[in-house]
Parts: sequence; C-alpha cells; structure tokens
Amino acid sequence: MRAPTSPPSSGPLLAADRRAWLRVAAAGGLTLALAGCGFRLRGALKLPFASLRSNLSERSEIGRELRAQLQASGVQLIEPATPGQLQAPAEVELTVLNEQCERAVVGITSIGQVRELQLRVRFKFRVRSGKGRDLIDDLELLQERDLSYDEALVLGKQAEEELLYREMQSDIVRQLMRRLAALQGL
Repeated sequence: MRAPTSPPSSGPLLAADRRAWLRVAAAGGLTLALAGCGFRLRGALKLPFASLRSNLSERSEIGRELRAQLQASGVQLIEPATPGQLQAPAEVELTVLNEQCERAVVGITSIGQVRELQLRVRFKFRVRSGKGRDLIDDLELLQERDLSYDEALVLGKQAEEELLYREMQSDIVRQLMRRLAALQGL
C-alpha cells in the first residue's frame, strides 16, 4: 500500500500571485493619490467671452494654432470686415501687431565658423473689448532658445531648428490663451 502523498508545493505560484496582487494594489494606490491631489489633464480653457475678431494670419503657425485652440474652447471667430462691409459685433478683438522669427549668431570658433545660434520668436499683440476698451495693452511675448551648430550636421541641425521654432510658437499660444482666460471686466 502506498503512503498518501501531499499536494504539490505551490511556492512559486504563490509568489507570482503575490506580485500580481501587489502591482494591482500599487496601481490603485497611485490612482487614488493622483485623484486626491487634484491632478487632471490640461484641456481646453474656459474663456470669459463667446466671440473674438482677429487679424490672425492663415499663413502663420501661431495663427493656425491659436485659431484651433480658440475653436476648441468654444469661441466663435469673426473675420475682420472688408472695406464696404458691415462689421459683425464681437465681444473681444485681438490685434496682432508683430510676429517675427529671428536667428542670431552668438558664438563662433577661432576660424570664424558658427558655433552657437540663438533662435527667437516675438509676438506682439493687443486685446480690446467689443466696446473699444483696452483689456491688454500692447504686449510682446518673447521666446528664446539656444542651439549649438555644426556644419558637418547641417540637415540634423536644420530639423532641430524647425522643431525649436514650433515649440516656441506653441509656448506663445499657451501663454496667450492663459492671458485670454484671465480677462475680466468685459
């Protein structure tokens, strides 16, 4: 007669189950901690006006991105009237005074080759109420980035430069949207 055998040891199986349970508990704890601290993803800003007239250029990267952000926030964009047309009313008027991308050499080697560039994006604007009252007087937003340069890597540096310009333009749009969201006394 055989002796009764004990059930197979389940040591490795229990360790795997324990690890899976700890992962689930850690993920749940992290979710609760983030919810408790007020964390939320950045969404469209709530703007204190429903319509905006602007001279934003369709050819400008800042203009295209700003139009998209305004429309995502539920703002109706009103085009400026052409001569002879009646001006449609708007709660707020955004006037772009200047938009400029600059590139300046800030460092050279001993033999006169470019070593470092500084990229700048300037955006000057004004915001008025539909009644003509200044809400934001002439204001210039400026973004600057430094870029090391190597003539042997021209194509890569050119792509990096374009990426930096797009990043600076997006930063300016975010700053402008925050200023528009903070408008009071319309």
